[in-house]
Amino acid sequence: MSLINNRVSVRTALFLAISLSILSTAFVRPTAAALPGETKQQKDKRMKWWRDAKFGMFIHWGLYAVPAGEWKGKKVDGYGEWIQFKGKIPEKEYAKLQAKFNPTKYDAKKWVSIAKRAGMKYIVITSKHHDGFALFDSKLTDYDIMGGPYGKDLLKPLADACHDQGLEICWYHSILDWHNPDAKGENFPEYEKFLRGQLKELVNNYGHIGVLWFDGEWIKEWNEEYGRNLEAYLRDMQPDLIVNNRIGKRKRSPGDFGTPEQEIPTTGMPGWDWETCMTMNGTWGFKSDDHSWKSTEDLLQKLVDIVSKGGNFLLNVGPTAEGIIPPESVKRLEEIGRWMDVNGESIYGTTASPFEKLAWGRATKKPGKLYLHVFDWPADGKLKVPGLTNKVTKAYLLADKSKKPLSVESKADCQIVNVPPKPLDKIDTVVVLEIDGEPQVK
Repeated sequence: MSLINNRVSVRTALFLAISLSILSTAFVRPTAAALPGETKQQKDKRMKWWRDAKFGMFIHWGLYAVPAGEWKGKKVDGYGEWIQFKGKIPEKEYAKLQAKFNPTKYDAKKWVSIAKRAGMKYIVITSKHHDGFALFDSKLTDYDIMGGPYGKDLLKPLADACHDQGLEICWYHSILDWHNPDAKGENFPEYEKFLRGQLKELVNNYGHIGVLWFDGEWIKEWNEEYGRNLEAYLRDMQPDLIVNNRIGKRKRSPGDFGTPEQEIPTTGMPGWDWETCMTMNGTWGFKSDDHSWKSTEDLLQKLVDIVSKGGNFLLNVGPTAEGIIPPESVKRLEEIGRWMDVNGESIYGTTASPFEKLAWGRATKKPGKLYLHVFDWPADGKLKVPGLTNKVTKAYLLADKSKKPLSVESKADCQIVNVPPKPLDKIDTVVVLEIDGEPQVK
């Protein structure tokens, strides 16, 4: 395919994108067996690492980090990565940012280390967002990192660092493209060939890829048939690839997992794989004036809440144009990481809580173990576990290295764990119950 050199006007971009309000948190559950002919056992094997991981880093990074939420001295509302659309910036003007994007402070190994220290098991980064600019060396366009002053593939060192440090590298890739003139109307089949070509580069040039995380599927030109065919195309190259449900229209097929955005489903999505993606402050892409940071307590308890409902948590960072992850993000990730170092057993590889509701916190489980995540420590030292009928063979605090046993009293409607007067962790102290069999709750 020829190089894409033309610029799309803002008016064209307006037709390409629907209102941000449709970029809502609504989602529809994907089918349990997404691949034709794939057995449950085969899908379970393919999905195992992702289901066990629970916690990943989302990275939104691109040209939009240069204006950082401002255009010509005026602040632009909305997410940072939508500045071209929200700011009604002409394509020719926006494209000039390519010459200004020079992330000389980018350190891929450091980024991966930050994620790893936080207890994250995978990274999903924007290989191309809606503006069409590619962070990688694409042979199909000059609108990529190679055409700017930096001149080096940004994804290759990140993929290598993930492989070296034991994390899964994953790509976010937008179906929507404001830059490519073929990405709307009757020329869309030509754009679809371009889309496939870039995805082929991403799947074949960076070693093993964990997930392809699609977005922008709401455009009218995209349909379920495109999604199914694209999924089959990708799996021919990497059969164990995991794909989110936005490769389709967020319907039951195709795709492997649901993607609630900026929300946690009240009761989870029982029987389905899902992942909540969420910002750490108010934006995905970097905005210099966004200081509405969620607290570590809030983020950590959100992680536990999601895992207790059977989901994964994909938590976003938005690096600066220089390539720096904001220190506010790093601080929170380090604090979460310290908790995970002690309590990770209660997160990784666990499954959803057997309890409908717990007044004091959440619960996760593994065969023979219940992990009680206590957000609100009982003032009287008696932690009531409602409806649990299993015999508790041992109880202790996960953070207590000595594993000193806690006494347990069985009552008609609950079991009571006698805990110390004060929690070991004010955000979430984990009480472990070793039990006979699968948890039974009446």
